[in-house]
Amino acid sequence: MPRLHARLFGDPAVDDALSDDARLQAMLDVELALAEAAFELGLAPEAALPAIRAAAKASLYDHVVLADEAAKAGNLAIPLVRMMTRKVAETDASASDFVHLGATSQDIIDTGLVLQLRRAVPLIMAHLDRAATAAADHARRHALTPMAGRTWMQQAVPITFGLKAAGWFEALSRVNARIAADLVAAAVLQFGGASGTLASLGGDGVELAEALGRRLGLPVPDLPWHAHRDRLVALGASLGIAAGTLGKLARDLALLGQTEIGEAYEAPTSDRGGSSTMPHKRNPVLASVALAAAERAPGLVATLLGAMGQEHERGLGGWQAEWETLPELVRVVAGSARSMADALSGLVVDPERMRANLQATGGLVLAEAVSATLGSRIGKARAHGLVEAACRRAIEERRPLASVLAAEAEISRYLSADEIEFLMMPDSYLGASAEFVDRVLSKETGNG
Repeated sequence: MPRLHARLFGDPAVDDALSDDARLQAMLDVELALAEAAFELGLAPEAALPAIRAAAKASLYDHVVLADEAAKAGNLAIPLVRMMTRKVAETDASASDFVHLGATSQDIIDTGLVLQLRRAVPLIMAHLDRAATAAADHARRHALTPMAGRTWMQQAVPITFGLKAAGWFEALSRVNARIAADLVAAAVLQFGGASGTLASLGGDGVELAEALGRRLGLPVPDLPWHAHRDRLVALGASLGIAAGTLGKLARDLALLGQTEIGEAYEAPTSDRGGSSTMPHKRNPVLASVALAAAERAPGLVATLLGAMGQEHERGLGGWQAEWETLPELVRVVAGSARSMADALSGLVVDPERMRANLQATGGLVLAEAVSATLGSRIGKARAHGLVEAACRRAIEERRPLASVLAAEAEISRYLSADEIEFLMMPDSYLGASAEFVDRVLSKETGNG
């Protein structure tokens, strides 16, 4: 399939782990480990191993021929096993009897996929860890840097940029921990034979499964899971949550970088963020990748969820729906995680612009601070009504809120000019921002 956008929306290392060549090699690794496990238990002669080992190399197989044969057979394992068996027989005819011993196609495909996930998903986790570390650095550096908090896309009350970054850090840490746990749960052996009984191996099936698991470094579940896809789907769901979390961060960065806001933006480079027609543009390219991933991931996760209702012991259609969907989800999330790690690591923060934007409403952003202090003296409801009326007047007359407050007799009777001036200082109304940042950053050593 064309991959012209692979470098933009993906990650080269993850793409390599999920490539066609990697998929074939993972399946061949399972076949080789199966033969070695059979020898370990005395089910195959040692003399058969050299020919099987020599044939277990993806470079020996023609991808085009395999693709054509898979289209006829219904899955990739059938032609691959057939071709591998022929290659082994060319060297040692008797050794070919010990290829694919006791296995079924799904055993090889599923376990091969697990091996690929075990290689690819930690690369995503490393990007998430890098993004979280960068977010923590911003939180630490800007724990006391005031900026406008925004709700419903409007200025609310002051926060600190450190608090916002601490929220990014904690969210990234949560999704990374969730992915790590679900990867461990999903990285188990699939080996059950035709209907999940290993009947063709007589009484040696369970012991061979244990030996195969040891060879591949995979835990062996209590029974095969051919039609029970919850482990893989749980991992897919966690990846989808990661995409959404990264999308939230990307949305924040895109909004903060708007021309009219300009409080934080992706570090400009000579070859990224430009426009084909407008020389002045500085587009948030990295954020766009994460936002695109956040749009795509839900559909991919939904496909995995929809494919769970598989029939009896082996699914028809549902299993096949996973083959391209789960790897594509991994690719999409990898590109998002890489992009946001790069964006946060190079993020340019402008505290002066943050402070200027706090002043853009003429003090309205601190109306709550005035109302709270006044309310402690005349009652909450009365104070709220007086300050709300003063805010309306300030907006209508385009006057600073402080001057309107000072001119209102019912307010100035209870609040002095010095008190009003103090309440109009953003740094005086940051609440527990610094404490929250400290609490979150205390967990940083356990991140990833």
